[in-house]
Amino acid sequence: MMLDFEKSYYHHAGSKEEQIRETFDLKPIRYYQLLNRLLDEPEAMAAEPLLVKRLRRLRDSRAQARRQRKEA
Repeated sequence: MMLDFEKSYYHHAGSKEEQIRETFDLKPIRYYQLLNRLLDEPEAMAAEPLLVKRLRRLRDSRAQARRQRKEA
């Protein structure tokens, strides 16, 4: 369900955070925690390889940017 949401959330009006609350009844931070865990599951990769790879790249680039800011 989360992967389906990630594929299609941009088709909805309003903010992503608002859509997360309405769709999953979760705070956005909890949603992203669960999504990040899901991205490491082999089943997620098997179901949606392109999406999972794209989301992993985004996650990794954001983590790298945070590390670089800390080092500066």
